[in-house]
Amino acid sequence: MSTWLIIVIVVAAVLLICLIGLLLTRRGGFAERRRLKQRRKQAIAQHEEQAELRTRSAEEAEQRARIAAQEAERERAEARLHQERAALHERGMADQELTGSSDRTDGDGMPDRGAADQELTRSSDRAEND
Repeated sequence: MSTWLIIVIVVAAVLLICLIGLLLTRRGGFAERRRLKQRRKQAIAQHEEQAELRTRSAEEAEQRARIAAQEAERERAEARLHQERAALHERGMADQELTGSSDRTDGDGMPDRGAADQELTRSSDRAEND
């Protein structure tokens, strides 16, 4: 019977050693999972921060683009104004601007439309210079 008792004790010892080894391995796995979870949180925070920065940068770029588009539209409007003035000069309808005449009527006692345009342009030029 003593042989059987020794075998049982040896088997129990081997099982105990295996159990301890398994627990140590699992505990290491838990620590690894904890570290992995921390790394995930850090990666998430970094990506979210980058996303916020890029969103802000994109919004700023969109605003600059809107301003540029408005400036381009203003330039086109000024070009159209100059084209219209050139057409008036071509037709001889803006001679008072060339002669410096203070008579700003178109012959029927009504104010000349070219004079109104000129005044409007002068006031807008003054506003832009301020």
